Amino acid sequence: MPDVTVDGEAHAYVPGSTVAAILLAAGRRSWRSTRHGGRPRGVFCGIGICHDCLVTVNGLANVRACLREAAPGDAIRTGTTPDDEEER
Repeated sequence: MPDVTVDGEAHAYVPGSTVAAILLAAGRRSWRSTRHGGRPRGVFCGIGICHDCLVTVNGLANVRACLREAAPGDAIRTGTTPDDEEER
């Protein structure tokens, strides 16, 4: 099985899995918090509409984890808010 890193920790995954699926399989129900109030966020809609599941993948901020299919070697960073990094 291929590996990705999540916050520096290696995780094996099944090819075709989304980043959200990898995070959920690792027991993570939330991986960022709102910028106002610090409320936890993770997968909510699961279809890319709500933006609750945003992560940074390979340095690219504001990636919807529910839509992004993981690729071998991806570096996934959680705990970001939409304005933590420049949107590209």
